[in-house]
Amino acid sequence: MRVAALSIHFRPMDARSLSSLEYFAALVADDDSLSLTEAAAAIAQVGEPELDLQAVLTDLDTLAWRLRQRLPADAAPLQRVQALHHYLYKDLGFSAGEVDDPACSHLNRVLQQRRGIPVAMAVIYLELAGQIGLQADGLAFPGHFMVKLHLPLGEAVIDPLSGRSLSRQDLEARLEPYLDPDAVGRLGLEAASGALGELLAEHLQPASARDILARMLRNLERAHRASGDLLQLLQIQHRQVTLEPEVWTWRRERGQTLAQLGLTEEAIEDLQCYLDHAGRSSDRRRISAQLAALREAGPPRWH
Repeated sequence: MRVAALSIHFRPMDARSLSSLEYFAALVADDDSLSLTEAAAAIAQVGEPELDLQAVLTDLDTLAWRLRQRLPADAAPLQRVQALHHYLYKDLGFSAGEVDDPACSHLNRVLQQRRGIPVAMAVIYLELAGQIGLQADGLAFPGHFMVKLHLPLGEAVIDPLSGRSLSRQDLEARLEPYLDPDAVGRLGLEAASGALGELLAEHLQPASARDILARMLRNLERAHRASGDLLQLLQIQHRQVTLEPEVWTWRRERGQTLAQLGLTEEAIEDLQCYLDHAGRSSDRRRISAQLAALREAGPPRWH
């Protein structure tokens, strides 16, 4: 989260002198200085390399400033929450967007069209909440990203698409499909209920900024893969490797995209890196065969 009192942002590097990927890499290089909001906004440069990130941040600061004008200085936390929800969902009309539409994951577009997927809306929610003095975290719920508010009377789990507060029963119902039905049958009702409680406790732990960015990138990876846009997919995969360099499956996935694009040498490097770290993975034989075929074929011959 980025908390700012003024609509002026200073970075130690000049974005104009770096490629969008290099700038993203600089933003996520260190957890201690990682600005979730700016890094999330920078992901949109995959589709819009010339996007002015400072303009996006200024737009958010302007929204926060307008929200603060509605609040007395001594506003209680619950009053701040109510004002935030009324502003976001009533006055501004933010709502759910299409999961397979990349614009609904890009912060600048979400701000413009007032539609977004849960994790993108959560980034905006967290930013505004922080700027009006609320403590909030992202929750990496499967299937639907959530926000947890820390209030004097306890914690509340919020759907970032609507501002609705979810009960424990709501949350358990959302998690139940992710329990292994065979395991539930073997465990029995009481033990299955305990397993569900453990799963819920796990997903109520705050997601780190890096986790949230990874979730955004995975959504975009699926969207571009589904549309068959290999060039955009590759740009997302570059950022996945940059953000989580030791998640070796990203090397495998990027290597396969590079191979499809005819970038054989780069594909070989990624796939070999994956095999070097994959251990006894179930796909080791398949990737080894693909790697051998790429080496045998050599660089593509253009006619």
